[in-house]
Amino acid sequence: MSFPVRAITLDLDDTLWPIAPAIDRAEAALDAFLATHAPRTLARWPLQARRALRDAVDAEHPQLAHDFTRQRLLTLERMLVAAGDDVALVDAAFEAYFAARCEVEHYPDSVPALERLAARVPLASISNGNACLVRIGLIHLFRFQLAAREHGEAKPAASIFHAACAQLGVAPRDVLHVGDDIELDVVGAHRAGLRTCWINRDGRAWPRADLRPDLAFDSLAGLADWLDASLPSSTRTAA
Repeated sequence: MSFPVRAITLDLDDTLWPIAPAIDRAEAALDAFLATHAPRTLARWPLQARRALRDAVDAEHPQLAHDFTRQRLLTLERMLVAAGDDVALVDAAFEAYFAARCEVEHYPDSVPALERLAARVPLASISNGNACLVRIGLIHLFRFQLAAREHGEAKPAASIFHAACAQLGVAPRDVLHVGDDIELDVVGAHRAGLRTCWINRDGRAWPRADLRPDLAFDSLAGLADWLDASLPSSTRTAA
């Protein structure tokens, strides 16, 4: 299948890198921070207990469903207060967590493929998570990063896709959204009027009969190959 692509938006977690190892490192970094600065909090809130607390905070504040950073800050504040430690440690504790959360391990194909895609069309990221492309070192390949926290609404809401298209200056029908999540990325982008590409690294079967992605690959390299074959060799991203 071939169709016009004037810009590409990409999901981040589990599309460019696996999220689970990054979260494990972040939780370990938080443990280390608390062991040094708030040992009573660490003793009171081991990993499973603080994950349960995070779920409770999420349920209590549905208006923050799009803002993972604020949810975690509230969770840390409640942990410190309950343990009798200094609540002023909230920001430093979050920084310890977040710095490690941004120490991602890219899928082997991701960075080379991104470089190939960025040479062809403008790239932007649309993410419900709070990964920072500046810290991760990839922002130079993207025109911008749009997070749900910044936008005020999360995927699969059409508004976040439309906001990215507007910032790119490209009509939704000419934007290809790329992601691993069936509902958040493929269904959400399809319903917002974008073209869709499903990155299916683990060989899942497509589960829906009502719609399908325009493209599907088992790596980002597959998409880069498709784009190279689909666009004229002279086509390059405008400076």
